Amino acid sequence: MKGGAEVARIVIVEDDSLMREELKNILQKVGYEAIAIMDFHDVIAQITTSAPDLVLLDVNLPEQSGFEICKSLRSNGIGPILILTSRDKLQDELHGLGLGADDYLTKPCNRDRLLARIQNLLRIFKGQPELIVGGSFSIDPNTFTLYKGSQSMVLTTNEGKILLTLVQHKPEIVSKYTLNELLWGTNQYIDENVLQVNLNRLRKTLKRFDLESQVETVRGKGYRLRE
Repeated sequence: MKGGAEVARIVIVEDDSLMREELKNILQKVGYEAIAIMDFHDVIAQITTSAPDLVLLDVNLPEQSGFEICKSLRSNGIGPILILTSRDKLQDELHGLGLGADDYLTKPCNRDRLLARIQNLLRIFKGQPELIVGGSFSIDPNTFTLYKGSQSMVLTTNEGKILLTLVQHKPEIVSKYTLNELLWGTNQYIDENVLQVNLNRLRKTLKRFDLESQVETVRGKGYRLRE
């Protein structure tokens, strides 16, 4: 939200008039300022002019794909972006998230789930530093808070340092030497099992977010974050 007491402004980009009105009513009833795009010519300029706190974006639009709009909005620093679409294939979701969408929901969507996701995104982006995106999740480099969808969790210092380093070097391999230096400032007298214990703890934490397979062990070389 913009300022302490101001109401969050949400722009709805949806070409189905019934769905558009339903979304507008849902948002207004819980106190948000809802602005619906009616003319789909030069959508990006309209959104930018509205200075939204959040964009609710469909994919199948008349003049320009929601994916293209998402990419342009993100390059202009507009966000957060929640894609709400009937396209329920995994590759569409991954594509949208890869273009910079902050969350992805498929229609028909439960009202409470939608509002929870919106509230979470607004909370995350309100006064938060730039989050670093690791694919389907983000991490706050200052607090080591992991975000995925409506879930969030503060990682331990070692878990956070490891995951942040893997994200920053993605898709490159990060050596055990580098991680030892990062965690303990030295490679001398460090039992190799100690690093493995920290990696196992991180994987156990990531499992809560269905992300345990993200950290890949490259035998003899180190670790990396899967694409």
